[in-house]
Amino acid sequence: MKAIDLFAGCGGLSLGFIKNGYEITTAVEFDRSIAETYKKNHEGVNVIVDDIKNIDTSEVFKKNDADVIIGGPPCQGFSMAGARIRNGFIDDPRNYLFKHYFNVVKKVKPQVFIMENVKGLLTMHNGEIFKEIVSSFSDPNLLDGEPYHINYKLVKAVDFGIPQKRERVIIVGSIYNNFNFEELWLDTIEDIKKEIPNYFDSVTVKDAIGNLGNTTEDGISKLNEEQSEYEKFLSNGKNIVTNHNKTNHSKVAIERMSKIKSGENFKSLNEEIKSVHSGAYGRLSWDSPAQTITTRFDTPAGGRFIHPVENRTLSPREAARIQSFPDDFIFYGNKTSIGKQIGNAVPPKISYFLSRLVDKIIEEGKNESNTTK
Repeated sequence: MKAIDLFAGCGGLSLGFIKNGYEITTAVEFDRSIAETYKKNHEGVNVIVDDIKNIDTSEVFKKNDADVIIGGPPCQGFSMAGARIRNGFIDDPRNYLFKHYFNVVKKVKPQVFIMENVKGLLTMHNGEIFKEIVSSFSDPNLLDGEPYHINYKLVKAVDFGIPQKRERVIIVGSIYNNFNFEELWLDTIEDIKKEIPNYFDSVTVKDAIGNLGNTTEDGISKLNEEQSEYEKFLSNGKNIVTNHNKTNHSKVAIERMSKIKSGENFKSLNEEIKSVHSGAYGRLSWDSPAQTITTRFDTPAGGRFIHPVENRTLSPREAARIQSFPDDFIFYGNKTSIGKQIGNAVPPKISYFLSRLVDKIIEEGKNESNTTK
């Protein structure tokens, strides 16, 4: 089946669908540097580097171009929306990213679309924003008489065998409405377990990054022997990885890190740290999952990102492992860009699960349609 990835980033969401045999025909990404990583890791995909607004108003997409549309429009517009949601929600200029995603779905009319977003989407403005999103996709007047049936789930990365306390909202829209979403969700878990028994097992930081060797200047580093099923799952079959380079911290930062033990943070320091993050200067524990990997995983004040035993923050490869990126995925660009690519990505293990769920939704929908004919 064919899929289109909007707001594609470096391609975390695409990866799972590709692993499951989908053809990503087109990916849209606004940031040129991030799009470069997508292109180099997904040869054969038509990557459009442009504003979604221009894609929407052009003739890039037409009806039936894809079976599935995936992507998560950034929610800045939602968070800035007024407390009172007016009838013009979809035309509010602050929600333009959502509107253009919506318009591409309307134009292509895929059987299923997947929209990923932050957990806070469910509670923004007392849930009114989320209701507006659901009602937009459910309104036949806005979709030429062909509305989508919406299901959603708050997913926790740890439940998918990912060593990270990340939570995200997954919205699934389908032209079909003849299936039990919760049943298909559980069936998908069982099917994957039959093929990959350890897929959903709990994973710790040590399980994820324990076999990575020393960081290097160029990021190319030798691996030690794989110890965990998770390391084997992400392995590229070689004994080297890329992007395993450390941040050059100031002497002050290194001195601070040296005083912090496993599981502790800035509160262990006898000084005032100016940071908005409650977990600033937090050191990871080998035996637990990490906190959510953000775009600032290379910054001690950005959260709990200090290596369990070394006085440095996570390397890009360590952060990518915690995000469930396979070892053969290479990140390109400068330090800031790579931080965005990894921190903003949908963990590929979640996207693979979603691709399997979409298979079931489409199969169930088509079977029912054929039965009723």
